[in-house]
Amino acid sequence: MQTVKISTSSKDYPVFIGSGAIHQLNKFLLTDMPGITNISIIVDTAVADLYLEHFQSALSGFELSVCKVPSGEQAKTFDVYYEVMSFLLAEKLDRKSLILALGGGAIGDLAGFVAATYMRGIRFIQVPTTILAHDSAVGGKVAINHPKGKNMIGAFHQPEAVFYDLEFLASLPLKEKRSGFAEVIKHGLIHDILFYAHLRDRLHSLTDLSTADLEAFLQRGIEIKGEFVSVDETEQGIRAYLNFGHTLGHAIEAEMGYGGWTHGESVAVGMIFALYLSQRKLDLSFNIDDFKKWLTLLGYETTIPKNVDHKNLLERMKQDKKSIGQKVNFILLKEIGNPEIHEVSDEEILEELARF
Repeated sequence: MQTVKISTSSKDYPVFIGSGAIHQLNKFLLTDMPGITNISIIVDTAVADLYLEHFQSALSGFELSVCKVPSGEQAKTFDVYYEVMSFLLAEKLDRKSLILALGGGAIGDLAGFVAATYMRGIRFIQVPTTILAHDSAVGGKVAINHPKGKNMIGAFHQPEAVFYDLEFLASLPLKEKRSGFAEVIKHGLIHDILFYAHLRDRLHSLTDLSTADLEAFLQRGIEIKGEFVSVDETEQGIRAYLNFGHTLGHAIEAEMGYGGWTHGESVAVGMIFALYLSQRKLDLSFNIDDFKKWLTLLGYETTIPKNVDHKNLLERMKQDKKSIGQKVNFILLKEIGNPEIHEVSDEEILEELARF
């Protein structure tokens, strides 16, 4: 069992990583969170079928209510948000109550936003069940989607703790593993060239990944995320670097219809696009063709879907949260581990999309 400490201006909290991590949760609630009145689990239907009974058994001595919601991005809608709020009110949760977010990144986003806004804010704990959620469960960004953009309605609300039980990852389909590892790769590219080199050396297949490698990769990814969050909790500056690949990635994800392409698949293409821009604008020295071959080996798409209109992508990017005054900002790399924010004109984007 590994523990990573996340320190922010509003709260410090632990991230417990390892097989069987949820068995530490009962003790944590008793010793670190006395006075809890009610506990409600927010879980998607797929995870509930697989793990809810096992999870509840790890919480002996607590009365639990369970709110089941749709899986994936379908959970992050106004309607589902309203239904969850109504459920919590019916269960009489108060300001001393606790929400447990059991599921992938979408459930963590939804449950965290519910916790941030229910009675102006109550406590919650993240219990991620996907690789992708190693990124989203840490840092306090919580949100739901709007048809015009992903995570457009949200808040910063840090959890009390994160319990990352690697046993939950055993049932992940390969597509979801791939989605999650795009964020691991991103962390290496923006912050740690040695970690990126280690990934290239060790990661040749997502089907034969050892438990030891998985734990080490996820731990380092969480540590890197924590370093950015500790300096810039509310994304006024360098935390935006964590959005490398996400400007185009979010646009692709939205254009394909949430669930058409996974988040990680979209971000992988977004990273390649940002690397090309980095070469043209910052003279980045990096073998992009070799990077694309590696991603292909791991099963990623490396080109924009053919049925997606470039002008539509541009309009999506203009709605991105990093854009200011309808000017699109990209996270680019001066070198591996050295990101910068750059405004890119509409003409440059469309030219690069045409070349891409």
